[in-house]
Amino acid sequence: MRADGDNDLEDVIFTVRPTMIFIKACYVIAALFAIGLVILLAQVSAPVVLSVPIALALLLIPAYYHLRRNMVRYTLTDSKIEIDTGLIARTTRNIPLTKIQDVTVSASIPQRLLGFGDVIVDNASDTGGTTKLENISNPRHYADLLLRELRRRQ
Repeated sequence: MRADGDNDLEDVIFTVRPTMIFIKACYVIAALFAIGLVILLAQVSAPVVLSVPIALALLLIPAYYHLRRNMVRYTLTDSKIEIDTGLIARTTRNIPLTKIQDVTVSASIPQRLLGFGDVIVDNASDTGGTTKLENISNPRHYADLLLRELRRRQ
């Protein structure tokens, strides 16, 4: 946020991460499988000391995807888009708003039904290309915010 008398700081328009829909579903499925596994192992007289840790290990699968999701952050400021990736070693990619040529929202049928999609940003960098903000909840809203900021810069 911009402090009084300090014009070097940028205003943050939004910060967003990929959707949590699949991660929440994965946690529920893993928990159900863990409960079923404990019940199944109890039926074959497996010791609880063995069956519970094995069942809890199933929760490591959604935890891994949760961690991967948290390693990606998209931020729109009043002058650029920042794409931060990584956990310990972070990489930040900056795309100046002056280089952005087109903003597209893309969503498959399942994505549309679940309310998320991709925001695709075409830029005029030296290497050219597109940047995809993947699996964003309500992508049209974020694309509109980006387009509004682009119009403001013109």
